[in-house]
Amino acid sequence: MQAPTYSWNVAPAADARWEQGLAQRLSRLAAEGGSLGDLEPVALKLGLIQRSLEPRLHRPQLVLALGDHGLATDGVPKPLGLDTTVLARRLCDGRLPVNAIARQQSIGLTILDVGMADTLPPHPSLVARKVAHGTRHARMGQAMSREQALSAIRIGAELAHSLPGNALLCAGLGVGAAESAALVLARLTDTPVNSLLPCGPLRVSPARATRMLAAAHGALARHPTAREPVEVLACLGGFETAAMAGLMLAAAQSRRLIVVDGLPALAALMAASRLAPPVVDYCVFVRSQGQPALDEALSLFKAKVVMEVGLDALDGTAAALVWPLLSSAPLCLAELDQTPLSLAHAGEAPRVGYDGAPTAQDRSMGAGLLAPGIPAVQTEMHFLPVDR
Repeated sequence: MQAPTYSWNVAPAADARWEQGLAQRLSRLAAEGGSLGDLEPVALKLGLIQRSLEPRLHRPQLVLALGDHGLATDGVPKPLGLDTTVLARRLCDGRLPVNAIARQQSIGLTILDVGMADTLPPHPSLVARKVAHGTRHARMGQAMSREQALSAIRIGAELAHSLPGNALLCAGLGVGAAESAALVLARLTDTPVNSLLPCGPLRVSPARATRMLAAAHGALARHPTAREPVEVLACLGGFETAAMAGLMLAAAQSRRLIVVDGLPALAALMAASRLAPPVVDYCVFVRSQGQPALDEALSLFKAKVVMEVGLDALDGTAAALVWPLLSSAPLCLAELDQTPLSLAHAGEAPRVGYDGAPTAQDRSMGAGLLAPGIPAVQTEMHFLPVDR
């Protein structure tokens, strides 16, 4: 039976006329009340995403995607020193800083089990869409099949379309998640994996770092011809990374802001951008850790993080912590500048506070949400049923 197809229709957010109108409004604000500094690019990006001189953000959703990895057998460090299952249980119980910050900021929290080795009991915050019980070791063979990689992408896309709001905050967790992400980034960008592995002296001993580097080089050598993004995810990636790629593609398709936090999320974005390059237009970047590997990964996108606060915490923490700043940036555009809206763009009236809510058409696996007159980048993908 022929597999169903999925076409990603991701419209570029960039537009010269909208950018000019937004920049003029920001310039007036700076002249009258002072500059917003690093928040000005955020306000500009939101205006372009929503095609509005008065953008709004509401009902943010933080998705923490979890998976286990065959790479763990090489002694990779554990996030907070915790197994993936223990970490997931603490998240479900609300016992970590990211939980408290998300509650305080009224951020919806979804814990996505797309590839954990263990199965957790039902919980209101847990979405159990397990593709498999962890990946295989990429040094021994493919981490997952191509069909499993596509299934994980589809799961992420379906989750994104089911969530409310117009902002999606993404982070990937699990023992080996960062190391697997380093492999994906290294292959997709031809960057030396040594600079992307989070194995500095503050994280692991020299002996363990040597072992991790040998495993990483062995994995890359095992799959020398893997170059296409889905193939790279299948050979070297994690289920959480593939799922986040789907999340990001679907979020960009419905013109939502995407907040990217951590190495796995950056690897997911790199894979997603190879499927639909405009997805990067919808992203802002934060960091929950100060490791040099993140510096290198962020440089691949020429990205500047929104705020540096010296965190050394679980990925996703910075995304929740920075949310008040992100949500304040568009309010300054909307509430402080009382200049009448005058931008007529290709026959469409300026919109106020586009909410990004998925329509029935968005939820259809073959259609995208496009602003009038904006060309889309279309990528056709083939999906097989999820391997239960």
